[in-house]
Amino acid sequence: MSVDSLLEKGNQEEAVKILGDLAKQNPGRKEPWIRMAKVHFDAENYAQAIVAAEEALQRDGTDRSAKSIRAVAGLRVAAQSLTDLRGDVELKGDARSDAVGLAKVMRDTLGEDVLVPPGEPDKKKKVVPVARPKPTVAATPKKAGGADAAPAASGANPFSVLK
Repeated sequence: MSVDSLLEKGNQEEAVKILGDLAKQNPGRKEPWIRMAKVHFDAENYAQAIVAAEEALQRDGTDRSAKSIRAVAGLRVAAQSLTDLRGDVELKGDARSDAVGLAKVMRDTLGEDVLVPPGEPDKKKKVVPVARPKPTVAATPKKAGGADAAPAASGANPFSVLK
C-alpha cells in the first residue's frame, strides 16, 4: 500500500512507519524525512515535524521545504507554549502583571536571575555628540529710551518685549 493511499484513508501512523522504513533503507536520502515532516505537520504534531525536518536538513542543509516546516512548526510550538503560560493561574490580571509573571516563569525555567544580561561596556557603541553650529544672535530690539532689551529672566514673559 502506498503512503498516499494510507494518508487518504487517514492512516497517518502506518504512513509514517512506511516512511521510516524507507529512511532506514536509504539513510542518505532526504525525501522520506521531508515527507514525514509534512505528514506530522499536517497532523499538528509539530515536535515530530521539527525532528523530521532536522533529519532532512542533515542530509541537505539547503532544502527550503524542511527549513519552512521547521520554522513554522517551531513558531506554532512557541505560540502554544505562550498560550499555555497565559492560561496559568499566576498570570491573570493586567498586561503589566502578566509580563511580570511571564518573566518570572522564564527566569525560573532558565535558572537565571536576569533574562537579558547587561552587555559588556566595551562592546556598547559610544555615542559621540554631534557639534552643532551656534545660532547667530540677531540685533536685539531697543526699548523705549534707547536701552537694550534684556533677555527675559526665567519665569518672565518672553513676549513682554513685543508689547
